[in-house]
Amino acid sequence: MSILCIGEMLIDFTPVSGMKNTYTANPGGAPANVAVSASRAGVKAGFLGRVGNDDFGRLLIDTLKKDNVEILLPDLTDKAVTTLAFVSLDENGDRSFTFARKPGADMLLSTTDVENINFAAWDVVHAGSVSQSGLPERDAVLLALDKAKKAGKLVSFDINFRDKIWSFDECKTEVLKVFPYVDLLKISEEERDFVGGRENIRSFMKEYDIAVTVLTLGGDGAVIFFNGEEIVVPAMKAKCIDTTGAGDAYWGGFLSSLVKQGVKAVTDLDKDKLTEAGKYGAVSGGLCIQKPGGIPALPTASEIETYL
Repeated sequence: MSILCIGEMLIDFTPVSGMKNTYTANPGGAPANVAVSASRAGVKAGFLGRVGNDDFGRLLIDTLKKDNVEILLPDLTDKAVTTLAFVSLDENGDRSFTFARKPGADMLLSTTDVENINFAAWDVVHAGSVSQSGLPERDAVLLALDKAKKAGKLVSFDINFRDKIWSFDECKTEVLKVFPYVDLLKISEEERDFVGGRENIRSFMKEYDIAVTVLTLGGDGAVIFFNGEEIVVPAMKAKCIDTTGAGDAYWGGFLSSLVKQGVKAVTDLDKDKLTEAGKYGAVSGGLCIQKPGGIPALPTASEIETYL
């Protein structure tokens, strides 16, 4: 049971409740969130990415160590500072981001970093679109997914579009290059146009030979597209404090549930396993939104299983 996550790890500066223009530094970054979520769910997790040789980079490395996430690149880079993201929350707890990343250390992951990684040691290899927004990281992640696919591993991808980093058209151009590698795809309601709209999801999946697409709908739950069917899984009802990391908590829970059910290949998937994974992910995300911050809010297996 193992999941390797590739891409960005950064600092989320999250607003402090009741204190205007005051922020607290929380560890975050979508692939890192998924790695920690999986580890807390009781699955072996690894992280492959770059952070800076600065106080924030050391905080992030310490965070991964504390959560027993295997760090495949422990060396800190002097070529750029750790990427920073400033989070804004609206009255409903929904977040938006402003990034300090020109470049950020996460963008410096290289093909050389990837060459000697043993992808055969992992059951699922996961990445997201932020990794495709700059070089050399873009080429490094594409190489990693290619190596994972050739090793017969499940490849997971989260579109995770951030309009403060790049345009829709730029993002779509690059993720189209990723889709041929993908077995498990996560998209949000705001990202439906990347696959031609909800009505086109089945055709899109057939075109790229994607086994599972999960459309997350926030408080309305999620729809799992598989084998010509749509599996609707409701959201956990919860008071929302902060949605930062909620999608990653969902996906970390979803992937963790699959591997704990023995899923190692597309042929192992079925409706019952996906439904169970969807429920597990929904509770993971629902618990996450009740606390502020990204990684600090991610639930443990005992918390998820107690609710279930």
